[in-house]
Amino acid sequence: MDHIARTPKQIGDALRRIRRSQDQTQSETGRKAGLRQETLSKIETGNPATKIQTICDILAALDLELVIRERSKGAPDEIEDIF
Repeated sequence: MDHIARTPKQIGDALRRIRRSQDQTQSETGRKAGLRQETLSKIETGNPATKIQTICDILAALDLELVIRERSKGAPDEIEDIF
C-alpha cells in the first residue's frame, strides 16, 4: 500500500503505521536501523530536523523504499492538509 507524505509529520505517521503493521516496537526497529528508540519516537512525531540518512536507515529496517513522483492534485477540501 502506498502512503502519501508531504510533511515531516506525515512521514512520521506513515512510518509508525507501517512499523506497527509489522508488529515491531520502536526499540526493535531502532535496533535494526542502528538508532535509539528515542530517536525513532522523535521521527514518528514529525521532527523536522531528521537527516535523510536516518530516514533511509528506518526505511531499510522496515524493508521499504522511497519513491519520488510528481505531486498528485488533491480535492479542494484536502488542500489544507498539504500545508
